[in-house]
Parts: sequence; structure tokens; C-alpha cells
Amino acid sequence: MDRRTTLKSLGLLAAGAPLAAQAKLPQRDYSGIVPEVYAPVPRPPAYTDTIIIGSGFGGAVSALRLAQAGIQTTVLERGFQWPRSPSRDIFTQDTLPDGRGFWFRDASKTVFGLPGLPIDSFGGVMDVTEYDHIDVWRSACVGGGSVVFTGAMPQPPRGYFDAIFEGRVNYDEMHALYYPRVRQMLRLSPMPADIYNSAPFGHSRRWDASARRAGYAPRPVDGIWNWDVVRAELRGTSRASCTVGRSNLGNSNGAKFDLNQNYLLQAKATGKSQIYPGHEVKGIYFDGSRYVVDTIKRHPSGAVLDRYTITADRLILAAGSVGTSELLVRARANGDMRNLNEFVGAGWGTNGDTSTSRSFAFSSGATLGAACASMIQDTVQGMPVTMENWYAPGVPINIGLDASLGMALDLKSRARFVHDASTDRVKLMWPANGNDAAIAATREINSRIAAANFSVPGVPFVVKDVFGGFTAHPLGGAVLGKATDNFGRVQGYKGLYVMDGAAIPGSTGTVNPALTISALAERNIAAIIAAGG
Repeated sequence: MDRRTTLKSLGLLAAGAPLAAQAKLPQRDYSGIVPEVYAPVPRPPAYTDTIIIGSGFGGAVSALRLAQAGIQTTVLERGFQWPRSPSRDIFTQDTLPDGRGFWFRDASKTVFGLPGLPIDSFGGVMDVTEYDHIDVWRSACVGGGSVVFTGAMPQPPRGYFDAIFEGRVNYDEMHALYYPRVRQMLRLSPMPADIYNSAPFGHSRRWDASARRAGYAPRPVDGIWNWDVVRAELRGTSRASCTVGRSNLGNSNGAKFDLNQNYLLQAKATGKSQIYPGHEVKGIYFDGSRYVVDTIKRHPSGAVLDRYTITADRLILAAGSVGTSELLVRARANGDMRNLNEFVGAGWGTNGDTSTSRSFAFSSGATLGAACASMIQDTVQGMPVTMENWYAPGVPINIGLDASLGMALDLKSRARFVHDASTDRVKLMWPANGNDAAIAATREINSRIAAANFSVPGVPFVVKDVFGGFTAHPLGGAVLGKATDNFGRVQGYKGLYVMDGAAIPGSTGTVNPALTISALAERNIAAIIAAGG
């Protein structure tokens, strides 16, 4: 592929600009493609011992461990239950997505800051919440982030972990007990050699070689991928998914070993835990004896089917950093939970997330495999940074584009959620320059690699070399040891717990947070069960 052809191909990335401004598309009926999403959902019991809001990593861990302890739980999930199949096209593609990809939006979004394409509004799997200066990517489906992430689950280095948690969590205990527990449950492992050396991962080999030429030593990354399913794709016995750049909007064939195949599956099998999809929690309060949860039951089209309150003796918030923080901040502001302290809503960060790209980085293979093979770490401008060997989301074919997810350890840039009484909405006060330090540090590494390999930072006139206007790793808002005690018990309320990324102080130390969120939930729920609350 020559230089002119490459630029023409890369220019297609920006083709959505005029389309995005057009009138919104009519809503589609997907019942012929994924009838399971439309399956009737019963009304939850009026009372359960414990209600869990959210079915992502923290909620799934809590559901299983409580069920194993004999405690009945009701799990409320605003998104829907999506099936998997080796032959059906369950989820949409990243390149030309439809409503299955996004949570009630009229246009898609990209992690490179490019204009999106018109889509039909539907209860899809990815919610992109837009605040001033930052877009937050978060899940909306049973299984949470495990369904819609790139599957990388590395462990943070000790020094960075300790800088973040400041002694509130013992790294030795996490390293010896809780990180291994999660790895075993999720069958985490690095990319096997046969897959690494296959055609769809030519870009991964090129990425590693480029990093080495710049003086870096790539090291393998544990992933949640079911490598046997990826091998089936390579053999042609499963519909292609991971091997053609699909991941962030779901893998139809179950190539990711998501929570529906382990924690949630085992929790339901006990008979002690039931998941209720399409149930969006609008508010929480304590009536003096029990927790009351105000929830709406939603159809995949968005129509509200019902609204009711249910109660529990204990309430676990696992709705993700944004969802959990919104519920707590609104409850305090409305006077429903006046005892919540001043730290509720504070300490939010982006995990230092950036997306980076380099063009004219040619490699073998016609398509781009989605799984992350490796990572490099460096400290520049006084800031530790990890760059992961990524694919380019939305670009399934190999056009000479190297992409990375950058994560910087920025201990300073933090924001607060605040309640707007005029609209009853919760806003995130993220500053316009909030990611500038992370962008600058990551840019230095990306440019160094580009210079060593005669590639070009970014895509000229189309894509920035480093984009920091989004995060896929929102963390904080109900920080451990401040809004809660050191095990997630919310200050001021007995029986109220935070078990998700909201408990983490804005960063997980230059790595993806899924492993740490899960391991922290394992630690905290074990302590809570042992103490009887």
C-alpha cells in the first residue's frame, strides 16, 4: 500500500462528520436478530435480604460470594441480557455500528475523538455519558464492563498501588490472595504463541518490534479471552469476532470469558441470586429500617413498562463509578440520605486514559485482532505511563495504523460530582485541562516510537496523535477510606456498601482497572461476610 492510498484509507475514519449532522434514524426492531433481549422479565420481589445495583465486576463478585454464604440477592441491571453464539451476529460491529452498540444515542462515538455515525436509538451495550470536557464510556448490559472492554487485566505495580491507596489496602494480601482468586475465576492468561503468530495479529508483532526499536521491552498482558474460541475463528469454525477487530461493543461468539460465563453463572446456579435486566434505579433512600430502591422497568426500545419500589436490609452499589456516584450524590442533595459525608462525589479520575495512534506502520495480515498482546511502561516528565499493544477500534482492516491505549499515573487531576437542583441531574466537574499532563507524557513516548520506526504520530489531518477527551476507566466518587471505610461500608449508613470502581481513588496505577476492581470486591465482600455486615 503506497502513501497516497494509505492516506485515502485513513481519511475514511473521518467520513462520519457530515452524516452525523443528519436527522436521526428511525428506531429498528432487533427481535428477529436477538429475541433474547426482548424476553419478558418478571418483577423483582418486594423485599430481598440484599439488593445489588449493577452486574459488572463488583456486582458479580458480590452476588456470587453472598450466594455462597446463603444470602439471597436481587441484582438490578439497567441494560439487557445478551446471548452468545458461534454463528449469529449478536452484537453490532465497531466500524458501522447500529443501535445494538450504544445506549439510547442518535449517533455513535469513537475513542479517537472523530465524529460518529447516525444510529437508531436503542438499549445497546455501551453508554457514552457526555460531560463538559470529557466523555465517559461505561457499560449497559448484564455482565457490565466484562462484555464491552478489550479484555486486558494486568496487575498494578506495588509502588503505584501503594501511592494510590495510601496504606488502606495491603498489597501483599491482594497479591497473595485476591488477585490470584480473580485470575482463577476468569481464567486470565497472556496471548498464546500460536495466536500471536497468526495473521490477524501481525499488527501486534509490528507494535512490539516498533517498541523494541525505541528501546522498550514489551511484556505480555493477561487477558480475559477464551483463546480456544479465537482459535475457532482462525479455523473458520466460529464467526469472526476478535480476529476482525471486534471487542468494545461485544463479542457475539463469547470470545471474551465475560462474567456471564463465570461469576454470574455460578451465582444464579446457587438459587440464591436472581438478575433482573432492564431495571434502571432512579433513586435510593433509607426509611429508618430498610433501604428503598426506586426502579423503572424498561423495554429495549426505551419505553418505560413499569415503576415500583423494592426494599432490602442491605444495599450494594455496583453501578460503576458514574452510576454509584450519581445515586449517592442525588440522595444526599435531595435529603433522602443526609448522613452521607462530604467525600461522597469526590476523588474522581480518568485513570490517565488516552488513545494514541501512529500511521504508516505497515505489518502483515489483512485484519486487526482485538486482543491486547503486550504493554510497555516508562516514566516521562515525572509521570509513569503504560502503553498497551492495542488495535484501532472501528478499523478492522490493516491499513498501516498502530494504536495504543495509554494510561498515566496522574495523582493530581481529580473531579467532583455535584447535584444541579434545577434539573435534578448530577454533573461531573472535570476541568478543561484535566488530562493535559497525561496527554503530554504519553505523547512523548508515542513520538519516540514513531521516530524510531519512520512512522507518523497520529493520522495527518484526521486523527490526533494522542486524544484524551474520553475515559473508558472512570474511577472514584465514593472513595475507599473517605466516603466509605476501608472495606466499602458507606460512612453514616449501616448495611450500605460500595463495591465498584467508585471506591478507587481515580487511578489503578497505569493499568486497566478491571482486575483491581474485582480483587478489591473479593477482599471487601469477604470481610463483610465474615463480620456479619
